Amino acid sequence: MKKRGQHDEKDPDKRPAGGITRRNFLTTLGVGAVGVAVADKLGGKPAEAVEVIEPGEPARITLLINGRKHNLLVEPRWSLLFVLREHFGLTGTKVGCERGECGACTVLIDSVPRYACMTLAVEADGREITTLEGLMKGEELGPVQQAFVENDAFQCGYCTPGQIMSVEGLLRKDPSPGLDDARRATSGNICRCGVYPNIAKAALRAAELKRGK
Repeated sequence: MKKRGQHDEKDPDKRPAGGITRRNFLTTLGVGAVGVAVADKLGGKPAEAVEVIEPGEPARITLLINGRKHNLLVEPRWSLLFVLREHFGLTGTKVGCERGECGACTVLIDSVPRYACMTLAVEADGREITTLEGLMKGEELGPVQQAFVENDAFQCGYCTPGQIMSVEGLLRKDPSPGLDDARRATSGNICRCGVYPNIAKAALRAAELKRGK
């Protein structure tokens, strides 16, 4: 037997006089949300026009890779890392953590170091991309690569391509960096072998080689 003031908990629509049911509350809340959305549409600020690419719809993009122009169809979800390795065979760009932590996949986009694993291929549309292979002239090593060899700036070598690309990006911005500049430039690249002192020295030597000394 129910006491005075109690309601039937089994039926959410039954309530004491003056009360409100959970169903009515949710209904009222939903109507309010729709009203706000409509008000935004009619009287609020217009939403910015954004180009939306459907998940399954291929996108046609143009990539300028190491001085060569390529037109291709890509899926919106493909990373630049995937496209460089699997479609162009540029395996100098290494697969590491694939979440923007290790730096093994570093490439230059418009001369700025970027993680290829965290960059969608569609984001690089129309941009100039430089990979490790693009620093060489045939079989001849580029200045940064040569400096890494001279200073023994690697052990296992897996992180080396990303380290080299970060140094190359630094030297394109600052032809005469200091030791601290070199350390900062490669701070986003992990070397599990711990060859950081030699990497910094290689960066300074690369600057000399680029200046013709």
